Amino acid sequence: MSNKAKGSNVERELVKIFTENGWRAVRVAGSGVGEESPCDLIVGKVGGRGYTVEVKSSRGNYIYIKKSQIEDFIVFSNILGLKAVLAVRFTFEGWLFLSPEQLEDSGKFFVVKREKAKLNGLKFGQFFEHDI
Repeated sequence: MSNKAKGSNVERELVKIFTENGWRAVRVAGSGVGEESPCDLIVGKVGGRGYTVEVKSSRGNYIYIKKSQIEDFIVFSNILGLKAVLAVRFTFEGWLFLSPEQLEDSGKFFVVKREKAKLNGLKFGQFFEHDI
């Protein structure tokens, strides 16, 4: 299975989780293809806040993300008046949600480390608790 197909599958999995919890979620067309896709999902809930979601998963212990990708993601989120959130999943770990401010600057990239994500990331219910 290609990386693109794997990415699409984890995005669909996350859409299902949002839907099962009373949210509406849509995958952004072309996400992961070039520079024209500033996020992977847009989610919202009646009476709740809306979010743009960047989805990342890894079998390893690190996820590297281009700084320009995160910068564009934040600008896009601000233009729409939505809160930016990163949804990360490492193999054998559940989904964790982080704000872009929690990313570690490694010079050329931002990095999400498995152990730090486990310490600082929040589970779905914890992150979106105030909107439920």
